[in-house]
Amino acid sequence: MGLISTGLLEKGLRSNFFERLGQVQTYWQDLCTRILSTSDAERYRWLGAMAQMRAWGTGRKATGALTETYNVANTKYEATIEVDRDELDDDQTGQIRQFIGEMADAAAVHKELLIEELLNNGTAAGYVAYDGITFFNALHSSGASGNQTNLVSHAAATGTTPTSAEFRDAVVEARAVMAALKDDKGNPARIRTSGLVIACPTGLYQTALEAMTAPLLSGSSNVNVGLAKPIEMPGLTSGVKAFLLKTDASMRPFIFQDRMPIEFAALDSPSTDDGFKREKYLYGVRARYALAYGKWQYAVEITFT
Repeated sequence: MGLISTGLLEKGLRSNFFERLGQVQTYWQDLCTRILSTSDAERYRWLGAMAQMRAWGTGRKATGALTETYNVANTKYEATIEVDRDELDDDQTGQIRQFIGEMADAAAVHKELLIEELLNNGTAAGYVAYDGITFFNALHSSGASGNQTNLVSHAAATGTTPTSAEFRDAVVEARAVMAALKDDKGNPARIRTSGLVIACPTGLYQTALEAMTAPLLSGSSNVNVGLAKPIEMPGLTSGVKAFLLKTDASMRPFIFQDRMPIEFAALDSPSTDDGFKREKYLYGVRARYALAYGKWQYAVEITFT
C-alpha cells in the first residue's frame, strides 16, 4: 500500500528540522546586533558621539549630532529538496530525516556565510559602511575626528605566513588601532577593547589559537593570553588576512536585520500537482532577513605581508 499523507510526516519532519536547527553551534549571534524589521527595508540613522555628562549648571544643554543614513533591504532566502514518493513508500522517514537534518545544518550557518562575504569584500567597491566608503578603509571620517583607519598591515618574517608571535603582535597592533579611534567631536571614542574575537581562515586558525592561548611564545612570556578569542571562518578566502572584531557593544560590527524567521513547509501528498504528476514530494525552508555592516570602529582588518 502506498504512503498516504495525513500531515503527520510533515509535522514530524518540521519538529526534526527545528530540533536540529537549535543544536547547531553558531557564532553569528555574537558578531551581530539583531534588529527586528517590520518592512522590506530599514533606515538607520547614525548619530555620532553621545554627549558627555556635565554639571547641571543653569539647566540642560542639548548638543547637535551628526546624522548619517544607511538603508538595508531585506532578502528572501530559501532551500528546497525533492524526494521521490517511492523512496518514502519504501523507507518512510529514515533517510528523509537525514536530509532534513542537513537542511537544518545549512540554514543554521547561512548567516555566517553572509558575514564571511562581508569580510571578504570589506575593501571592495560597493561594500560600504554607514559613512559611504568601504567598510575597511584608511579614510573613515566623521565630524572633527579626522581621517581614521581600521586597516593594519603586519610584516611576517617568512613570506606572508606569520609565526604565532607575529600573529599575536598583529592582534596587539589592531587592538591599539581600535582603542585610539576618536569620535565626531574629536575626543577619544573610549572603545573598551573587551569582548574581542579574531576571525581567521582555516589556514591561520591554529596559529591564532596558539598566539592567543600559549603562555610562552618564542621563549618569552605571552602577556596577551586571552586578548581575543580565535574563531575559524572557513569561508574567508584570503590566507593572509584576519579580522579583529568587538562583540560586546550595543551596536556590533554587523547588523542582523530579522524580518521573518526561518519556516519549514512540505508538499508531501499525492494530491499536490508534483505529487500526482511526477510523484515527487518537496520539503523546503524560507526566511527573510539581511546581514549588513554595523560599526566599522569595531572591526579591524589585519593583512600579513
